[in-house]
Amino acid sequence: MSLLEVEGITKNFGGLAAVSHVDLRVDEGEVVGLIGPNGAGKTTLFNLLSGALKPSSGAIRFRDENITGLKPHQICHKGLARTFQSVKVFGGMTASQNVLAGAIFGDRGQMSPKQAGKEAARLLEFVGLSAVAAAPARDLTLANQKRLEVARALATKPNLLLIDELMAGLNPTEVAQAMDLVAAIRKQGTTVLIIEHVMKAIMSICDRILVLHHGEKIAEGTPQEIATSRTVVEVYLGE
Repeated sequence: MSLLEVEGITKNFGGLAAVSHVDLRVDEGEVVGLIGPNGAGKTTLFNLLSGALKPSSGAIRFRDENITGLKPHQICHKGLARTFQSVKVFGGMTASQNVLAGAIFGDRGQMSPKQAGKEAARLLEFVGLSAVAAAPARDLTLANQKRLEVARALATKPNLLLIDELMAGLNPTEVAQAMDLVAAIRKQGTTVLIIEHVMKAIMSICDRILVLHHGEKIAEGTPQEIATSRTVVEVYLGE
C-alpha cells in the first residue's frame, strides 16, 4: 500500500529548478533511501514534503489525501514528521523536555502531561538516551543530538519519518548504532524515507533507493541495481 505518492513535484527559485518533475512513491513498511551529490535537491525535496516550502507545481498525496501546500504543523498532525540536516534541538531544554514537546504537540492536546512524560521516557530509552534525559540538549554530543531529534519526531507518532543525514559526522561505531536505530524504527511500524551520504549504510538498510542529480530523479531501484547503474556511478558513486 502506498503511503506517500509524489507526482511531478517541482520547486523553482527564480530561474533555477532546485527540484524538477520528481515522481516518488513510498510504500507502507519500507525504508527508502534518497541519495545524490551535494546540491542535488534532496533536502529541498524534504522541505516540500514536510511543508517548509510550497511546490511550484506537482502534487503530494499522503495516506490518499492531497497535502500539497499544507503548513508544516498540519502535515505533522497527519502523520509525517522529519529530522533536519543541521540538528535543530531546543538547546536550553533538557533532552526529556525536547521529546515531551513532541509528544504533547503530536497528540494535539489529547494526552495528559503524565502520559506525555511516560511516552517521552519510553522514546528516550528507545533511542538510547535515558542516561542523559536531564541534560541540556546543547550539551549532548552530535550523535546524541541526532538521536534526540529522532525521538522528538517519533513522539508525534508519525506513519512516515523523514530522516535527513542521521549519520553525517559520526564515527564508524556511531554509524553502526544509527543503522540499528533505523532498523528498530521500521520494526516498530514506522515507514522511513532517509537522505544519507554514508553509502555502506544506505545500501544495507534500504529496500529501494532514489537518486537525484541537479534536481531530477535519474535512477530508482534496489541497492544492487543502484550500485551497478552506470549512470549513478558516473554522477555520484565513482569508483
